[in-house]
Amino acid sequence: MTSGLPIPPVTDVAHIIQLALAPVFLLTGVGAFLNVCTGRLARIVDRARVISPLILSEKGREHDRLVEELRVLDRRMGIVDVAILLSVISAGLVCLVVVLLFAAEVIGRPLGTVIALFFIASMLCQAAAFASFIVEIRLSARIIRINDELLFHRAEDGTEDGRA
Repeated sequence: MTSGLPIPPVTDVAHIIQLALAPVFLLTGVGAFLNVCTGRLARIVDRARVISPLILSEKGREHDRLVEELRVLDRRMGIVDVAILLSVISAGLVCLVVVLLFAAEVIGRPLGTVIALFFIASMLCQAAAFASFIVEIRLSARIIRINDELLFHRAEDGTEDGRA
């Protein structure tokens, strides 16, 4: 008893597999990017966990500096979250492209336009994820500056504790 679906020849299936290899390699790249994003997110969270208890014990300018840093960390977390979300959507769309490549062959319908639109949507999501990522990197580079006092600090003459 047949299911009513045509059975494609092995050579057609092999050709579809060849077509699907490029999107599968793309998934590898998206996965690597997701790994970088989750690593950055983990570092941001770790820094926030270090700063949070210090805010309660500090006063004055140091307290204000820590609060501002925590606000920037919160913003960076949101930006990385967006990059991760967009990359996951991109990967999901690539998976749909691969599925549709096979489905088009099995059901014998021309789905080229749908496949192309899903692939374009995937690339747009990934491009937006990259844009979010660069915004986060620029934000982190802007906030993490080495204080001029440290860059131009000169050791005093004498011993380490300042006594001659």
